[in-house]
Amino acid sequence: MSDKARTLFDALDLDQDGTLTRAEVISALRAKGPTLAARGVIPVWGVGDDDASSALFDEADLNGDRLLTFEEFAALVDRRFGW
Repeated sequence: MSDKARTLFDALDLDQDGTLTRAEVISALRAKGPTLAARGVIPVWGVGDDDASSALFDEADLNGDRLLTFEEFAALVDRRFGW
């Protein structure tokens, strides 16, 4: 799994508990998305609205527990962003 996935996961993990909730993903991408894109952490086209962030969460939540582990998250973003 890529270093970029780890950097992005850590940036989105607002409470630093090692998992991501839907609210964290939406809130963090809304607040930090443009800065993360400018730093090359996420592609510019990867910064979307709340619906796109929610869809990203749903696609990554493979076990349906409403929490994303790093492994779930990285598997999706590495594939989606071509890392």
